[in-house]
Amino acid sequence: MKNISDNLQAQFSGFYNTPHLFLEPILGMQPLLTEKQNTPIFEGLGLEKIRLGQRVERFVTTELRLNKGLRILSENPQIQTKTNITIGELDCLYLDGKQAVHLEIQFKFYLYDETLGETEIDHCIGPMRRDSLIEKLNKLKKKQLPLLYASETKPLLHSVNFLAEDFIQKIYFKAQIFVPYGRTIQLKTLNPECIYGFYFKYTELPQFKDYKFYKPKKTDWLLDVTPNVDWKTYDAILPELNTYKMEGYSPLLWLKHENGEIEKCFVVV
Repeated sequence: MKNISDNLQAQFSGFYNTPHLFLEPILGMQPLLTEKQNTPIFEGLGLEKIRLGQRVERFVTTELRLNKGLRILSENPQIQTKTNITIGELDCLYLDGKQAVHLEIQFKFYLYDETLGETEIDHCIGPMRRDSLIEKLNKLKKKQLPLLYASETKPLLHSVNFLAEDFIQKIYFKAQIFVPYGRTIQLKTLNPECIYGFYFKYTELPQFKDYKFYKPKKTDWLLDVTPNVDWKTYDAILPELNTYKMEGYSPLLWLKHENGEIEKCFVVV
């Protein structure tokens, strides 16, 4: 059996197939909406040891390069003070025809919890309940995008022969949303195609005792589900899940029904 954990192409495909979270401007920020084609071949190297977020950034620039009229100016440049203190980084600067673009990139996994706030955006929280969608959007708007206009960024822009005011700014925001088990959610602000599965609590685990389980590592959270993995029975995976429960960790799981259907889910404290 092929080890999908080593398959960057499978990770890239899962990333590429994930829809954009916003189809319209959000909080005054313009989303970059790329047109989906047949999944391209990912030819990048050296990503095996980098974290998920950095890996996604490489995947995005790979996708951007499919556009022959587009030229990458700078990827992940560190912005530093004169005393070499890093104050942040820009995800990507590129030229689309003659238009300079500053792009900030996000790929997130969210639980949809209607007890949080009043809006669809308020309802989205990270699996560990430490990061929320509204916090991320506010950070993009108030910190990450304004970094383009910081005085410390001028030397970088000068090196590519542009000024800050030459750029338009966009966000590339993809996400997979998980709704409460047994619930059907109708999204209007967020792209409904981003609903990828469900979540349930550790106390609800026994009702899945007849299923088969697979727990992908963090970088494989991107993967589209496939039957070709090492499935575990409920009894076999339970000790591992009990350890996660004691640690307060919420892992992503694949569940395989008796009829062969496979679903993505999170089990949460």
